[in-house]
Amino acid sequence: MKYENILYETERGRARITLNRPEKRNPISDLLLEELEHALWEADDDRSVHCVIVRGAGKSFCAGYDLSGAGSTRPKDDVSRRDGSTIDDDAWLIERRTRRLKALWEMHKPSIAQVHGHCLAGGTDIALFCDMVIAADDAIIGFPPARNLGSLPNNMWLYNCGPQWAKRLQLTGDTVTGADAAEIGLVMKSVPVELLEAEVEGLADRLAMIDPDLLSSNKRIINIGLELMGAYTLQRLSGENDSRAHLAPGTRAYFDAVREKGLKGALRERDGAFGDGRARVRGPEIRDAQGRLVDP
Repeated sequence: MKYENILYETERGRARITLNRPEKRNPISDLLLEELEHALWEADDDRSVHCVIVRGAGKSFCAGYDLSGAGSTRPKDDVSRRDGSTIDDDAWLIERRTRRLKALWEMHKPSIAQVHGHCLAGGTDIALFCDMVIAADDAIIGFPPARNLGSLPNNMWLYNCGPQWAKRLQLTGDTVTGADAAEIGLVMKSVPVELLEAEVEGLADRLAMIDPDLLSSNKRIINIGLELMGAYTLQRLSGENDSRAHLAPGTRAYFDAVREKGLKGALRERDGAFGDGRARVRGPEIRDAQGRLVDP
C-alpha cells in the first residue's frame, strides 16, 4: 500500500508510524485509519520488528477526527452503502473504525504512543489502544466532544485512570496535561517535551533486546486479563452507546449550530464557557471570571 496520511519506517528493531497531516494537527480520516491498520499489521508480520512507535508529525500527536470532512474519502477497500442515517448505520460505521484501531490491541508486537502537543478526542482512542503511552509534560489530553457530540466511541480510560477520573474528564470534556495524566494513570509517564523522543526510543531499545515471541506472550496474557475485566466488550458497547448519544437534544443542537455558524463558530460557542478547559489534579480548582484556572 502507498501511504498518503502516515509515514512508515523500520530500523533497529522498531517500526515508527507517524500520523502525517501536520497542517491540521493530524486529524483522523477513514483513509488514515485504513493506512494505520495496514501499517500495524505490516509491522506485526515483520520478524525484524520488536515494537511499534505511534507518533504525530508537527506540533501535535492528534487532535481527533476531522470534522471538516477533509480526507474523508472512503477507504480503498470500502464497499459499504451505509451513510449513518439510522442508529444502526451509525453504530456500524463506529464499529468499523474501532476494528481498525483494535489492531493496536490484537497485534502481537507491543506498541508505544509518543504523545506531544494535542491528544484530543479520537487522538486519545489511538493513544489508549497502545500498550504504553509516554507523553510530554505539557501535552494536552482530553475528549472535549463529550460536551455535546455524543459519548466516547472507544473507552480504555476506565482501565487506566479508574472510574472517578474517567467520569471527571468525560462528563465535562475537560483536559489534563501530560504530567497530570501520568499522575492519575491515564498515561504511563510524562517527561519534558525535549526528552520525549529519547525516552520513547530508549524504551524501544530495551524491547529490541527481547525475543519478539516472548514480547508477544507477555503482552497477550495481560490483554487477556483486561478482556476478562470486560475491556474488549466495553469497546463494542461504547460504539453502540455513542450512536444512541448522537440522538441527544444537545448533540442535535450542536449540529444546528454548525449549520448556522459554521464548525469553528459552533466549537467556540461550545468551549467558550469552559474557559481554558483544564482540570486540576492536585489542589482546588479556582477559576477567574473567564473560567481559567488560577493558582490558589
